[in-house]
Amino acid sequence: MTATVGPSGAAASPRTPGVFEEKSKVGSGFGNLAGISREAPVLIAGPTAAGKSALAMEIAARDGRLIVNADALQVFAPWRVLTARPSVADEAALPHALYGHVAADADYSVGHWLREVAPLLARPVVIVGGTGLNFRALTEGLADIPPVPAEVRAAGDRLRAAEGIAALLAGLDPATAAAIDRQNGARVQRAWEVQQATGRGLLEWQQATGAPLLPLAGAEPIVLDADVGWLNDRIARRFRQMVAEGALEEVRAARPTWTPARPYARAIGAPELLAHLERRITLDAAIEAATIASRQYAKRQRTWFRARMAGWRRLAAP
Repeated sequence: MTATVGPSGAAASPRTPGVFEEKSKVGSGFGNLAGISREAPVLIAGPTAAGKSALAMEIAARDGRLIVNADALQVFAPWRVLTARPSVADEAALPHALYGHVAADADYSVGHWLREVAPLLARPVVIVGGTGLNFRALTEGLADIPPVPAEVRAAGDRLRAAEGIAALLAGLDPATAAAIDRQNGARVQRAWEVQQATGRGLLEWQQATGAPLLPLAGAEPIVLDADVGWLNDRIARRFRQMVAEGALEEVRAARPTWTPARPYARAIGAPELLAHLERRITLDAAIEAATIASRQYAKRQRTWFRARMAGWRRLAAP
């Protein structure tokens, strides 16, 4: 059996195929792929549960491509079911890279991802995921920001836990504070850490961005558009299926070392299922809360893609 390719060399854990394993099936509803390049690297973005992996599987099977993960949470080892990572059957059928290779307690940023993607671009690839910042860094470049010391990250964790995002925002330079997404706590904390560690605002660093690894003109960029009603229904059914396939067991295994401030803990459904395991809410309430959070995330993704990916080709989800 083919294991997921990753810098750690670790193989991915099994996952039982369920009713949402469309990505293993050719002919999943996207229609004729003739209009999609056979030569250029293909980039597939889109909201959660829209069918991105299904399309990636079809293109990879057609062209003999490597499927490369561009989702910020599917890199973490504890979450296969909870983040809808490719199943063992998917990985056996076609080569995959950068899935499940990062330990839960490890730091992993857009910069880490970009460095790991770089050598893979020598192969025919289809890069797929819902993290717009990864695609933006790949096609527009990424600022070369020095690593943030562990003590600064720890200070950011403490400040955020004690006083909230507002305290972090208060520590940003005016230009960064005006430009940043204030609803994204992780981004705000990252900007605060950069400010503290370097004495320069995150926006200033970003404005000094170097050349991109893969300019958009050299790729086939695709964004999936999905009907909101169809997507919301699919999100609800998919999360219940995730629970049936082992998502609760994944969270139970992660519970002894759970660290809310770490990037892996942002997986939608993890805090909700943890609350159930700690007997704070019922399982049905946890599923409902996770479903609502997933729908809200999909809405934010659609808004981001419309604003930042105007030059990408739109393709209707099946």
